[in-house]
Amino acid sequence: MSELYNLSLNDNKLSGLVPEELGQLNNLELLDLSVNNFEGPIPKQIEKCTKLRSLKLNSNNLNGSIPFQIGNLEGLATILDLSQNSLSGEIPSQLSKLSKLEKLNISHNMLNGSIPSSFKEMISLWSIDVSYNLLEGPLPDNRAFLNASPKAFVNNKGLCGEVQSLQPCNSTPTSHSDRKKDKKYTVIIILCFVGVSFLLCASAVIFYVLHGRKTIVENVVQEVHNQDHFSIWNCDGKNTYEGIIEATENFDDKFCIGEGGYGKVYKANLPTGEVVAVKKLHPQEDGEKIDRRSFEKEIQALTEIRHRNIVKLYGFCSHPRCSFLVYEYMERGSLAKVLKNGEAMELDWIKRAKVVQSVAYALSYMHHDCNPPFVHRDLSSNNILLDMGFEACISDFGTARLLKPDSSNWSMLAGTYGYVAPELAYTMRVTEKCDVYSFGVLALEVVMGEHPGDLLSSLSTSEAKGILLKDILDQRLPPPIDRELKEVVLTVAIALACLCSDPQSRPTMYHVSQKLSTTRDLLPEPRHTISFCQLMDLEI
Repeated sequence: MSELYNLSLNDNKLSGLVPEELGQLNNLELLDLSVNNFEGPIPKQIEKCTKLRSLKLNSNNLNGSIPFQIGNLEGLATILDLSQNSLSGEIPSQLSKLSKLEKLNISHNMLNGSIPSSFKEMISLWSIDVSYNLLEGPLPDNRAFLNASPKAFVNNKGLCGEVQSLQPCNSTPTSHSDRKKDKKYTVIIILCFVGVSFLLCASAVIFYVLHGRKTIVENVVQEVHNQDHFSIWNCDGKNTYEGIIEATENFDDKFCIGEGGYGKVYKANLPTGEVVAVKKLHPQEDGEKIDRRSFEKEIQALTEIRHRNIVKLYGFCSHPRCSFLVYEYMERGSLAKVLKNGEAMELDWIKRAKVVQSVAYALSYMHHDCNPPFVHRDLSSNNILLDMGFEACISDFGTARLLKPDSSNWSMLAGTYGYVAPELAYTMRVTEKCDVYSFGVLALEVVMGEHPGDLLSSLSTSEAKGILLKDILDQRLPPPIDRELKEVVLTVAIALACLCSDPQSRPTMYHVSQKLSTTRDLLPEPRHTISFCQLMDLEI
């Protein structure tokens, strides 16, 4: 559509890369791809859209640097909005060629370095926002910067200038030798500061033991502020950190709502009114450190996963003294907890079938729609969370990878006892079929109301011939009838297929999700007295 002049696809759920072919739209004047799920770099071919007057790519998952080629769009006059992405690197000085541009928004990214002084040449600019980046140095001598609100500069590394809320810049010229001396002095000052900080932290710990926990919380918050190891997408991470510390009273046990192999989970009512679940990771043993770059890269990949049946990861803190993950809060907690208490009666047969379907859909997405695929490695009823409507979401997948992405954890036995695929006892090669086996165990657990336990070991023996469907159903619920019985039969039949001892004979999660969506009407008239042998013979 070479004659197209307005392409507005904003506020959708479009994903993938921004197509390079957009550069072929020579007559395009307005391009709006904002508020979607686009990822990857901004294509440099955009410079071929020489007639562009407005470019909005904000609120996506774009990464990489800002292409300097955007500076060649000299007709860009209305707005350039790249905010709320994950763009990094320095701001290209070529953007100063956009002399007709009126509004520039590059906030909420990870841009570093200084704002090019050549931006003073952008004579038409009247609105800017560079907040929530890692920028430092003086502001350009431009009216848009000098007249901007303080909010346009907050949460940066060290911007300075003659504007409200910023420190004035040191404009005294220095020679090369002076700069060398300054660097030496700076190193000495930093070393002194680190020493003093260490003494202060030690003093804070002593004071905490003697006088309570308030001072240590404030010191931890300040330390995180200084080191900038906290990141939450699309919000003020540092303020959120403080809110989490205050809401949990520095992770007091009274706010703990669960515990797993990698840490404890706390409920945090933030000052904003939001409720989140915070998983505080156990400290690393023997002085081990989380590889921050790999940790953040893995975390960012997880934040880009969007599926209604996967718990949303909002952000993280990778500080050595306090590492945690921030998730959406699920009101009913884990499936394991619901099955053990009185809420199990509310989880009727149809709801249980939907729980199994939801997990299948999420695993199918992780295995077949993500590039590269994600393997959960620790699927269990403890890691399936339910909201108030009993909608199921997978949580905590890939946590072992997040902790030690480049270590032997890739080949170590990971998972919860009773859910781990049998082949992992003699091979450490983790594949999607390991998740398929765990799903089979989980599906049986949902139907039985408890972990299958001894039933799993009897499936490969002659004992399975005498097991009837009615013998394994959760006796707390009335026996399933009509449609309920079809749902239960289908669930158990698929679970048995997933529990095949040969990994290659197990179905894929895509196949499972498709069967759970379409097969029930093709089943023969089900009976409570159907045996496991007959269930295994069903065409699934």
